[in-house]
Amino acid sequence: MKESQNCIDACLKCVITCERCIIDCLHSGNKECVLLCHDCADICALCARFEARGSQFAKEVHKLCAMVCDLCSAECQKHAAHHDSCKECAETCKKCAEICRILAEK
Repeated sequence: MKESQNCIDACLKCVITCERCIIDCLHSGNKECVLLCHDCADICALCARFEARGSQFAKEVHKLCAMVCDLCSAECQKHAAHHDSCKECAETCKKCAEICRILAEK
């Protein structure tokens, strides 16, 4: 149960930080960052919902979520020195990917 709640919390935090990052990156023209953050926010929201209801497909969603979070983290890390929102997003996505990967392997 604790792992499940950790996943939900990490995913929802990731949604919030991705949305904040999107706003900042729209202003600075970081198109690739915006696109990845949109995808990441969407898959994290879906992952949290699947985990909350104990979906039989949660494991597959965890795998996809981890992959998208890794990609988003890598892209945001490129801008982390210049944008606090990208730095926070990179860190949050990395943590979410780690938690989702653990659950995908169970």
